[in-house]
Amino acid sequence: MKKVGFIGAFDKIDLILNLGKIISEMKNKVLIVDSTSLQKARYIVPAISPTTSYITDFEDMDVAVGFKDIGQIKLYLGIDGNGELPYDVVLVDADSAERIEEFGLKKADKNYFVTAFDLYSLKKGLEIVREVKEPMKLTKILFAKEVLKEDNDYLNFLSLGFKIEWEEDRIYFPMENGDLSIIAENQRVAKIKFRRLSAQYKDSLVYIILQILDTNESNVRRVVKNIEKGV
Repeated sequence: MKKVGFIGAFDKIDLILNLGKIISEMKNKVLIVDSTSLQKARYIVPAISPTTSYITDFEDMDVAVGFKDIGQIKLYLGIDGNGELPYDVVLVDADSAERIEEFGLKKADKNYFVTAFDLYSLKKGLEIVREVKEPMKLTKILFAKEVLKEDNDYLNFLSLGFKIEWEEDRIYFPMENGDLSIIAENQRVAKIKFRRLSAQYKDSLVYIILQILDTNESNVRRVVKNIEKGV
């Protein structure tokens, strides 16, 4: 089982759902965990009878809401404490150092720090990783209007002295290509659709999938095309 963390104060759940859709279409059993304080998945992922904590099926993925750690998810699924979760890939949305700890993200296969460059997302997100007490590798996922070296330099400056090792590569998502309105429309119809997303957004999704899965780019792009076509 691969475990991947998405850390920060920025709204990440739609990105994670889009990634989970691709991974699921590549014949993997996927669990998405919204462990954030806002629990946005509770409002945008349809569920028949939501309770304080629950797991629901959405677009051939399982989405878990309201759980504080992996142990609670195992208990919900009736799995022994030493047993493995029945998933190939688990994607965890976390917005606190406590959730990083409780979901074991320090030992995850891959961790991403997701932010935009408004001061709340940036400083609140860094407040989360500042509390990490042990060295941790993070790859930056940056939502920005433009790709500016100054923005990345500013992020590096703000994180000086943290126990964070930034990976060399950075992944950018555009904020001016109409993608946010398409994602909002997907929420309203409770579907994941790629057809009208920008090429840059889809390219960034592909790049992340290649970091998570042992596969080749042509396979990922074929799956993205099939999702676009509704196949």
